Amino acid sequence: MSATVTPEAPAAERPVRDRADKLRQIKLVVTFAIVFGLVLWMAISIDNSDVLFLNAASPDKDHQPEAFNGLRLVWVAVAVSGIALLAAAANLVPRNGWALLVYLAVGLSFYVAFTVWYYADQDSAVEAWITNPLPSMVKYSPPLVLGALAGVICERAGVINIAIEAQLVMGAFFGYVISSLAYSNGAGMVGAALAGVLVALVLGLFSLRYHVDQVVVGVVLIALALGLTTFLLGQIPTQQENESLNTLLSDPPDPLTPIEIPGLSQIPVIGRALFNQSILVYITLLAPIVVWFLLYQTRWGLRVRSVGEHPKAADTVGIKVNRVRWQAVLLGGGLAGLGGAFYTVGSSGSFTDNAANGQGFMALAAVIMGRWHPIGATMAAFFFALTAAMKDDFGLVTKVPSELIAVAPYLATLIAVAGFVGRVRTPAADGQPYVKD
Repeated sequence: MSATVTPEAPAAERPVRDRADKLRQIKLVVTFAIVFGLVLWMAISIDNSDVLFLNAASPDKDHQPEAFNGLRLVWVAVAVSGIALLAAAANLVPRNGWALLVYLAVGLSFYVAFTVWYYADQDSAVEAWITNPLPSMVKYSPPLVLGALAGVICERAGVINIAIEAQLVMGAFFGYVISSLAYSNGAGMVGAALAGVLVALVLGLFSLRYHVDQVVVGVVLIALALGLTTFLLGQIPTQQENESLNTLLSDPPDPLTPIEIPGLSQIPVIGRALFNQSILVYITLLAPIVVWFLLYQTRWGLRVRSVGEHPKAADTVGIKVNRVRWQAVLLGGGLAGLGGAFYTVGSSGSFTDNAANGQGFMALAAVIMGRWHPIGATMAAFFFALTAAMKDDFGLVTKVPSELIAVAPYLATLIAVAGFVGRVRTPAADGQPYVKD
């Protein structure tokens, strides 16, 4: 009687990693190693661990800067960045949206360590103090967050919106002009949104109607917006030419004033940042939730995502592909234009050439870093807003050249996109015009 041979179970096969995934891991390890090394050096180089912190808008008899042991926070940052480095070396960093939390943790660790190191060991007669960075971050967020949401909506529908910068600039200019002529900040905000819609109309006309390359159209629109606003600003008559019109345009209403919500604004740390802001900032804070609801909880949002993934299948079930894309492009243009109102109606009240100063591209980077999701893009935009606020928060100390602080937002954008994004999947039909058979 012959023995029955039971075949051995095949050994579990190790998953095959492609080259892009390995390259992503190398980028993360190198980036996290640099951050860990810098944070560790900052911790070692601090001599006096006591730094001053003020948790108020300005010092008064009730609010004075208080000393605390900042070195403890730096060592916490060392631990966080070290753990992230080990996770990257072991290839344990997630490849989905949760990875954004790891990236933000590393970025915030570096920010905390740099802030404490920057304000430590001062040798001037009057020692500067650290202030709560959240109010400045939220204050600078409207163009980045609303621009990123505009990019998410457009690209989810299959239209590449490189023209976010143009929509921000046009929104800033027409927000300034209309608020000055009507002497109303509310009218200025409406005018800024309509200016963004106007740019979106041109984008949609050439991209959806005439099927011109969407990247090329976006770049041309940016150049057009910069040149057009400079030209129109130069056409504003001088006081000798038209005294009444010049008076209106040179004396706009005061910028949007903060609206304090009683009780909530007194919450420690986050109260003044979230509940003592202008109406434009409140709209910015609510916009990500509204956009998420529209895209993921409504029939219209399902149609937007379907025409961005498989327009032919969407057309087969009766969805008007180009109509839905037009709606998404116009809505995105309105959001980005409203974000541009920050540069005039929401801050200085007057317009300067190239007001956006590249923040439209930072918003586009937030879209990619947030993996085309409204909440992820918003988190990335807030991180970029935090780096943009550094030039104000670090202006009293000259430990690092001010020029380097000024380029920090763009450097953070480059590192985030090149080192953190890695392999992502864009909407399948992004940038592809649809022609009905």
